[in-house]
Amino acid sequence: MTELTELTALQLVDGYRKGEFSPVEATRAALDRAAEIQPEVNAFVRLTADDALARARESADRWRGGEPAGLVDGVPVTVKDILLQRGTPTLKGSRTISEQGRWDEDAPSVARLREHGAVFIGKTTTPEFGWKGVTDSPLTGVTRNPHDPTRTAGGSSGGAAAAVALGAGPLALGTDGGGSVRIPAAFCGIFALKPTYGRVPLYPASAFGTLAHVGPMTRDAADAALLLDVIGNPDSRDWSALSPAPGAFSAGLPGGVRGLKVAYSPSLGGQVAVQPAVQAAVRRAVERLAELGAHVTEADPDLTDPVDAFHTLWFSGAARVTQSLGPRQRELLDPGLREICDRGARYSALDYLAAVDVRMELGRRMGRFHDSYDLLVTPTLPITAFEAGAEVPKGSGHRRWTGWTPFTYPFNMTQQPAASVPVGTDGDGLPVGLQLVAARHRDDLVLRAAHALYEAGAGITPGGS
Repeated sequence: MTELTELTALQLVDGYRKGEFSPVEATRAALDRAAEIQPEVNAFVRLTADDALARARESADRWRGGEPAGLVDGVPVTVKDILLQRGTPTLKGSRTISEQGRWDEDAPSVARLREHGAVFIGKTTTPEFGWKGVTDSPLTGVTRNPHDPTRTAGGSSGGAAAAVALGAGPLALGTDGGGSVRIPAAFCGIFALKPTYGRVPLYPASAFGTLAHVGPMTRDAADAALLLDVIGNPDSRDWSALSPAPGAFSAGLPGGVRGLKVAYSPSLGGQVAVQPAVQAAVRRAVERLAELGAHVTEADPDLTDPVDAFHTLWFSGAARVTQSLGPRQRELLDPGLREICDRGARYSALDYLAAVDVRMELGRRMGRFHDSYDLLVTPTLPITAFEAGAEVPKGSGHRRWTGWTPFTYPFNMTQQPAASVPVGTDGDGLPVGLQLVAARHRDDLVLRAAHALYEAGAGITPGGS
């Protein structure tokens, strides 16, 4: 018999409907798995077992009565500790935030999940204020890779990715300001989607502005579509939220890729050095897209590396996050975060607006690119997971995490939907991710193509290949 922790959200809901098992059993299994993995992987800030089991019992009553509350009633879910969750402190990986407080409000995505009957089993780890592409913080220490605990899980949604990969809940909420759901998804071998900006409302507004997205992190694309159907609806607290999607994302999954025009850019026109194992795994998956009927062309977007402009936007946001901290509190910060905050505070308004100009031009160029191509395919990352506890790989020569994430942060600047799909492993058994990117508002195409890869067996599943 398949363990409950190995089932997707859709499989759990189907089992509840048929009476094969209950939300209480699924929740206990997820909590047990979370407790089991925590000492080695460190995916959680806290587990909320009592509340989770209470919600699971309520869900079980609804299913017995044939009246589930919504699409994910009784499904165990984790929430990145950047997002507000009623009744639970949100500490954002920082020793500068006190646990004392009312904690009486849900972020919009959490509120939608609550309305649909989801069971919240815990808050997952993040680097301090989500500032970097790996997950370690002064508050919670180092989060490790589920495939090799000596390696990083990636970040900043590293705890969420590790939890999903190891069966501690099939659905997770992450945030992505420069790759923060896609990076850990690629390193941990799961699926993650950064939706079009505004598709998932965000409140409170991020200090990183319109770079920051909320996205689903799941075992496969079908679960991500289900989760997006739940959380991708407007909320009056977010003035930039989009109107409802024209239809359910889940309903569009069977559309496949036949006839889609796909551009494959293995290295952004030679700008990025990609590990051979990564390059080979991504190319095999691209060939599978062609076999499924996509029209694949090797083509590079006009994407001169915008890292300097991204740094201006990102470091300014970090400075804004910590602006109110006094000298003693600043001493509590991650030293790397303190360094970029100091740099960000020195930018002028004109520096910031110049970076916005770069961003707008990048968006224009990608808009024109998608006049010719439905999808862009790249590696999610040029490397597989490196040593845990480091911001950059040893000997890489990189100064900041953006040095090894050139495929991810540009699409935060353009606000496009982008997903990471696991497509194999390297010689050490570490996962490789493929990135799918579409024009703004075409989240459906990204999910359709990802689902087609899963259906064709091109991906790896958490815990195996």
